[in-house]
Amino acid sequence: MSETDPRRWKALVFIAIAQLMVVLDATIVNIALPSAQEDLGISDGNRQWVITAYALAFGGLLLFGGRIADLWGRKRTFVTGLVGFAAASALGGAATGEATMLGARALQGVFGALLAPAALSLLAVMFTDAKERAKAFGIYGAIAGGGGAVGLVLGGFLTEYLNWRWTFFVNIPFAAVAALGAYFVIREPAGGRNRSPLDIPGVVLSTLGLVALVYGFTRAESEGWSDSVTVAMFVASVVLLAAFVLTEAKVKSPLLPLRVLTERNRGGVYLSLGLAVIAMFGLFLFLTYYLQIVEGYSPVKTGFAFLPMMAGMIVGSTQIGARLMTRVPPRLLIGPGFLLAAVGMLLLTQLEVGSSYAGLIMPAQLMLGLGMGTAFMPAMSLATHGVEARDAGVASAMVNTSQQVGGAIGTALLNTIAASATSAYIDAHAAGAANPKLVQAQAMVEGYTSAIWWAVGILVVSAAIAATFITTGHQGGPAASGGSVEGAEGEVKIPVMAH
Repeated sequence: MSETDPRRWKALVFIAIAQLMVVLDATIVNIALPSAQEDLGISDGNRQWVITAYALAFGGLLLFGGRIADLWGRKRTFVTGLVGFAAASALGGAATGEATMLGARALQGVFGALLAPAALSLLAVMFTDAKERAKAFGIYGAIAGGGGAVGLVLGGFLTEYLNWRWTFFVNIPFAAVAALGAYFVIREPAGGRNRSPLDIPGVVLSTLGLVALVYGFTRAESEGWSDSVTVAMFVASVVLLAAFVLTEAKVKSPLLPLRVLTERNRGGVYLSLGLAVIAMFGLFLFLTYYLQIVEGYSPVKTGFAFLPMMAGMIVGSTQIGARLMTRVPPRLLIGPGFLLAAVGMLLLTQLEVGSSYAGLIMPAQLMLGLGMGTAFMPAMSLATHGVEARDAGVASAMVNTSQQVGGAIGTALLNTIAASATSAYIDAHAAGAANPKLVQAQAMVEGYTSAIWWAVGILVVSAAIAATFITTGHQGGPAASGGSVEGAEGEVKIPVMAH
């Protein structure tokens, strides 16, 4: 392996541009969603599929994408992912109806699942010196964290002054620059591939199991929890995911070696992170709708309104989490971090029509961002800390999988809770109301706050899991011994991207 690839810092630029594009896409679509929903005639029941279709394809295929990168070559997988992501973005921007839009979002997820693990492993194999690697991942992590804020503001400008379609078209120049740069600059070290045969049953079972799980949650919103198809989806997901675990225990070259999951600390991280993301994703959706529909904010103003949360995340991850994780045990950062986020979320249960932004929404966002940033950084590090070199990629992909699937479940589950609370409020207050529009707005806010109460509870459970399961000491030493340092420590900070 080349330890001094002279072009490694140039390569970092193009890898970071690609990551910025993926992060931008996650937040930019939230801002554009109300306009796109109206333009394309997407129903309220189906609107979360614009988010869920992407998150599900991305989360369901990440393990497969990581394995393909190891098998096929990381550079080739990275460039293919970029080209495909750009093509899917062009399709989304040109969409004329609901089906095309949802198909384009799913395709973006498929190619994102190739792109993200390839980017992670490229950085891990190109930066082999510990100090350089820390610096490279620090730069990359800051870009990934800040990208969310850029996406919210850029999404607002594009939606308001051009058209929501440009929130998709903007990905094309990013992808073109990153793909050309990667093609000419990146030199992947020789001998880094894992040529074990592909675990096809594992790919099929894991993907179908996750799809069934999230579709069950999504269908419950429109058809109810006792609907026969909803119940069938939950049963199918349990059967498929159980079959996946059994398959992975028996096959010679598993897609997800069970030793990655059964280590107590890592298992605790995956579980607590997945739950925390369920709480966060629903909140992004509700706050966007509250600001734009109830309070009448423009898309640009909505984008700027989210900046305190993003600033809190960046400060929490780079100034608190990253600085303290080499000095204190991770549970003392992850548990309190999620509790601080829960307090921020608790403030938002006080939302009403006309609530003060400066007095309520901004301080709540700052607490949420600081708490999440403080918890996420050591959690990401711990998720890949000390794994064997051959498992480092799949351990990192599992973090992304728990985040993406948590996001898809969170959007669907909290949407269901909000919709039923809104309906109940309208049924109770609509008769004889002097101002039906006000009752409608109050009903929407009632729905949002009911769902946010659930999110508070989920974050408290997350903190409890982190405090109970995570028992390791601080991570001041090397990530692992011998050859696995490259994979383990190298993949520390990246998945902060998936905010």
